[in-house]
Amino acid sequence: MGVPAPGALRIKELPVPSYQESLERLYALVGKGKRLDLGPLQEACDTFGNPERAFRAVHVAGTNGKGTVCAFLASMNQAAGVRTGLYTSPHLIRFAERIRIQGEPLREERLAYWIDTVLDRTPYLTFFEATTLIAFLAFRESGVERAIIEVGLGGRLDATNVIPSPELAIVTRVAYDHMSELGDNITKIATEKAAIIKAGTQVITGRLHPDALAVVEARAAEVGATLIPLGSPEPIAGAPLAYPRLSMVGSNLAVAVTAGRALGLEPDQIARGVETINWPGRNELLHRNRKELTLLDCAHNPDGAVALSHSLDPNLLDVESRHQIAMVFGTVVGKDYKAMLQRLALSAGHRIYVAPPIDRAEDPNKYLSVLPGEVAKDVPSALQRARQIVGVEGVVVVTGSIFLVGAARATLLDLPRDPAVGL
Repeated sequence: MGVPAPGALRIKELPVPSYQESLERLYALVGKGKRLDLGPLQEACDTFGNPERAFRAVHVAGTNGKGTVCAFLASMNQAAGVRTGLYTSPHLIRFAERIRIQGEPLREERLAYWIDTVLDRTPYLTFFEATTLIAFLAFRESGVERAIIEVGLGGRLDATNVIPSPELAIVTRVAYDHMSELGDNITKIATEKAAIIKAGTQVITGRLHPDALAVVEARAAEVGATLIPLGSPEPIAGAPLAYPRLSMVGSNLAVAVTAGRALGLEPDQIARGVETINWPGRNELLHRNRKELTLLDCAHNPDGAVALSHSLDPNLLDVESRHQIAMVFGTVVGKDYKAMLQRLALSAGHRIYVAPPIDRAEDPNKYLSVLPGEVAKDVPSALQRARQIVGVEGVVVVTGSIFLVGAARATLLDLPRDPAVGL
């Protein structure tokens, strides 16, 4: 390298920010909380040349099951050779899980670049708005053809709803959750979720309460969308799927398979997508040497607890009775833990209560007034105690909150973990 000429401008080389520094910048926005207003993100999208219009989209809302349906659909599209993006929230263990391209979390160097770029140019965004914009920018940069997008909260004013009319809008379930933001009855909650249905969109629903279904049908008629009847969960009639936990996905599989057909995917592509799905923490079985079985499931409300209870049959789990099942349970503040525990009362012979590692964790001592159990000081202690009770031949079930499940999975598999964020 030559010596600069006298008087030449000497440019000081600045250090390149690390991924961790960029992530800390983004996490600093958590204090802004939620904002149910599309205006700020739409303005930010305009600033970046509208990346939300760069791909075809499938938009998925619902009280339960939306993440699972999204994961199935992303896997199906990849099996069909479609370059696919997947945006979900919150993350289970690592923040990068929220933004996936071809099944892989966004690379740290690109994530850091887009975090810094978005926060430098549009510093007024909230954590979830900025993350949503980062996903759209990463999808455009990577040439994503179809993005599977999970609604964060509700639908009508959720940041993801800045996308134009999607190819397909899906409402998986409508039940009581987030009532302070969405309303105190099924009709109000369904109205918020059905607002992702736009002109020209195809629409699929799970098995909805009649009041919720009436709202969806009215919204579809209002905007000129097309309702597609829920079909069979079998991609190929009479051909069993090689998916080990079919009994636990319920109507979510029928929704996903119906959606795959609506998108024009071939039956064998849909089947391969189901059989190769990778969706940790949802109906996930972990074991060591075919023993010490642990079931992880993010059932975070009463509706989810009902679905989980159906799969905790001792015969399905290959144990003699529910006394060989220990449940590790914890929720965040605001969840109806009484109803959740009541729906799971007959599912396990033992209960270990613990606070998920997040600021909004509910006090686990409160659960003792609903059902007897033990309180553990932290997640590793809860897992250890549950295993001690049922032994190597028994089953430990971890549920109640995604933040608890994520911490348990990281503990069991010795994985690095980013802080949990309920946004």
